[in-house]
Amino acid sequence: MQAPRSIPDHLWDELFAGMGCDRDRALLEFYVSSGARASELLGIGLDDIDWSGQLIYVISKGTRIRQPVPASPNAFRYLGSYLAADGLPDPGQPVWRTRRGDPRPLTYWATRRILQRANDKLGTNWILHDARHTAAVRMAGDERLTLAEVQTILRHAHLDTTGRYLTARVEDLHDKLQEHYTKPRPQRTFAAGYDPEDIKAVFGG
Repeated sequence: MQAPRSIPDHLWDELFAGMGCDRDRALLEFYVSSGARASELLGIGLDDIDWSGQLIYVISKGTRIRQPVPASPNAFRYLGSYLAADGLPDPGQPVWRTRRGDPRPLTYWATRRILQRANDKLGTNWILHDARHTAAVRMAGDERLTLAEVQTILRHAHLDTTGRYLTARVEDLHDKLQEHYTKPRPQRTFAAGYDPEDIKAVFGG
């Protein structure tokens, strides 16, 4: 089975820097901190936002059950800036709206175009679902979270699905590998009383 495709941190920073407004920054930050699926996040309204609890409520894709999902303080900060600048949606309407012409709910395809514009500038080909994979890899790699807790946040039906995200990425091993490559080779030592020349004769130089 192919490993989930997640975005290395330095490339994520480049992608985030390519967002042109607080709405798009909020969207991306919610995706990577909550692990919500693209369609789930796009469907939330004002009543689905718990500002004090730092939660959003989404309709899960599989079960169709309304469930709470935590997100980062930065996600709520950018969301607040977006709503302050663009105004609140009408009652019953999604939070995410177009910014040109009469405001309309932001569709999945419009959100893909936002990402595609950043891809075109960066020469990358990230898709919306890569943000969910990225969130999962970050959570699974955090020693403060158990795998069962990550499963609950991501709303995976089976723990085996969550376990796929424990695979280490080569990109993330760069610093550790540099330490490994530059670490001095251990010097072989022998107990007192052994003549180094005798050891050399037996085991080779």
